[in-house]
Amino acid sequence: MTFLALDVGNTRLKWAQYEAPVAGARLLAQGAVFLENIDKLIDEEWHSLPAPRRILGCIVAGDAVKRRVIEQMEPWDGAPHWVVPSAHEAGLSNGYDHPARLGADRWVAMIGARHRLLARGSTKPCVVVMVGTAVTVEAIDASGKFLGGIILPGHGIMLRALESGTAGLHVPTGDVKDFPTNTSDALTSGGTFAIAGAVQRMVENTTRHCGQAPECIMTGGAGWKMAPSMSVEFELVDSLIFDGLLEVAARRYPAEVR
Repeated sequence: MTFLALDVGNTRLKWAQYEAPVAGARLLAQGAVFLENIDKLIDEEWHSLPAPRRILGCIVAGDAVKRRVIEQMEPWDGAPHWVVPSAHEAGLSNGYDHPARLGADRWVAMIGARHRLLARGSTKPCVVVMVGTAVTVEAIDASGKFLGGIILPGHGIMLRALESGTAGLHVPTGDVKDFPTNTSDALTSGGTFAIAGAVQRMVENTTRHCGQAPECIMTGGAGWKMAPSMSVEFELVDSLIFDGLLEVAARRYPAEVR
């Protein structure tokens, strides 16, 4: 009866196996691999994993990566299902002009964030931030409608763009400083402040639109790097996409929810 949740991003595949497809289910195992190591999953990380009854994932990588992931599951005789954003799912309504074109990871993370707030009795608006290869900042109103969101480069992309387009600059190992006095610190601080400023702007936009300040939830592999530099209050949740997948799964496979 186990449930396997997959989050296939631009850099890594993250997975988590739960006792059942329901929010709050007991976590049995989890892990992450870089995309170049996907072909070793069934022989290494998944070698002793019990065959899951259900597999649900979100993927933003291309079709070639998807095929490689599916190949790793062939010994289980179970095909994975993938979340495709729609107009409505798990209590969230999609305000994107073309709902299916919204990134699956963005949609699932918003579902996770929305239900995280509802579970503690909050019906406030919400801003959802994912900090990874790219950074996304989404706004959800108090009724659960996705109002819209922004996408900007992550730290690495910003720095590589500057390196390739500006003579004499190289990807730094600088620190975030209020007033940088060397090039490495200036580059690192610039990227960090760009992301923090984008989040603050979305919080302000959401407050003005909804008439009340939103709660802010942040996730993603680089979320911890941003945490000390955020100018708004936020909650850092590593498992947000898995939380969303559990919410979606509970509604898709209700007979298996006990």
